[in-house]
Amino acid sequence: MPADLTGKRCIVTGGATGIGRASAIRLAQLGAEIAIFDNNEDGNNTAIEINDNGGNSRFWSCDVRDEANVSGTVIAAKSWLGDIDVLCHFAGVLQGASIPLEGFPEKTWDTVLDINLRGTYLIAKYVVTEMLKKPGPNRGTIILTASGAGVKGGSSSYAYGASKGGVHGFTMVMQQYLESQGIRVNDFAPGSVETPLKVAQLRSTGAITEQPAADVEQAVASLTNPGDVAEIVAFMASDEANALRGIVFTA
Repeated sequence: MPADLTGKRCIVTGGATGIGRASAIRLAQLGAEIAIFDNNEDGNNTAIEINDNGGNSRFWSCDVRDEANVSGTVIAAKSWLGDIDVLCHFAGVLQGASIPLEGFPEKTWDTVLDINLRGTYLIAKYVVTEMLKKPGPNRGTIILTASGAGVKGGSSSYAYGASKGGVHGFTMVMQQYLESQGIRVNDFAPGSVETPLKVAQLRSTGAITEQPAADVEQAVASLTNPGDVAEIVAFMASDEANALRGIVFTA
């Protein structure tokens, strides 16, 4: 039975492409109102698709590295939604694949950590601030995006693995302090999913290691559909998942 998200007011970051886009669409199909954040203007196309199919969505351009931008956008989204029940945070980048540590560019390290880890901290900070203004006992649900990289294994990128390990650690601390205040916090670790970031990483790595093009494209074809992951996100966002704790791994 599909999750029931009727009346849920959700912020979805990274809603322009990949898991974020698929999740925004699926949450809307299940009854949620969706505020989409992305620094990619294609996020507006996701909102248009949702609205054209009977949903209710609006897009905001947002750079999760910019504190003033995040703060203002969260407040604007809350004003439009009426309140915030769910945050699904997918905004992130994968850069620096297959670059050895001795040659790893500091600029790439800073970019990945700023978007993936600092961005997670900022969006969570300002959403939690608004959620805590609601009367209890159930003030909201926060879903952050970690990865198997940096949590239970390595990564193609030193910076990506470090950033996602940081997101998981941040999630655990949030769980420790926010559960008693009526906010459920989970992270999930998507596996090999067909997103623009993952496809680009596979093709870049294939070029560096001189893999046959057919092998690279076979690897691309074997990636998990973002829509399948979106079904898991929808459950995590629902009241049916109230007893869920910890991290959720996907294929």
